[in-house]
Amino acid sequence: MEAILKVDGLTRFFGGLAAVRDLSFELGPDEVLSLIGPNGAGKTTVFNLITGALVPTRGKVLFSRREITGRRPHETARLGVARTFQTTSLFQDEAVLDNLIIGYRLRTRMGLGDALFQTGRSRREEARSRQRAEEILEFIGLANRAGELARNIPQEAQKRLAVGLAMATEPRILLLDEPMGGLTEEETFGMMALIRKVRARGISILLIEHKMKVVMSISDRIVVLNYGQKIAEGTPGEVGKNPAVIEAYLGAQY
Repeated sequence: MEAILKVDGLTRFFGGLAAVRDLSFELGPDEVLSLIGPNGAGKTTVFNLITGALVPTRGKVLFSRREITGRRPHETARLGVARTFQTTSLFQDEAVLDNLIIGYRLRTRMGLGDALFQTGRSRREEARSRQRAEEILEFIGLANRAGELARNIPQEAQKRLAVGLAMATEPRILLLDEPMGGLTEEETFGMMALIRKVRARGISILLIEHKMKVVMSISDRIVVLNYGQKIAEGTPGEVGKNPAVIEAYLGAQY
């Protein structure tokens, strides 16, 4: 089956330093692909290059056969590429439900005039946004926190909300940057279950995660980076036995 995302020869220099060099990989439909490596290996830079937060020095990114290299983040989001961040990025002073309403508005056709003059389309889109936000809230398991401010909910709930906010844009690909960071073992299992639910909806997932038990159990394939270059790619079983990966990253932790 043809890949939904193709990264081809992606390279990004900062001054004379290559943060990412000649990186190529593909993400298939309904696949969970993990990007792992030591701190500073270039993983988050790859996310930034795919979503348009950074422009590559060379190389290209294709989404559903369409080149999206260097497009701005709001453009890639509209096309169907959504992401979360290491540091949870939410509308902290808005209610949990309102966070999702704001996220879904990216998909509406409401213009400034509609909002100012409360047109029929404005009212229809508002109702549609609320309905969709409530559905997502149920899906991510936060329906009981709908009215709470985002800043007041626990870290695990904030991470769930970040996933919901990304899903509100109705993505075809979801990039998750360390969604398990800071979570307890029980919370980690809950987040893994949520990721599997997202995948079951037909959304492909590109995952950055340092918890190797999570990576090995949830991934279809793994790409390993070291100093910005790919040193291995394969199934969890293949990567876990790769001597170069063990030396560079896994070591005694796996």
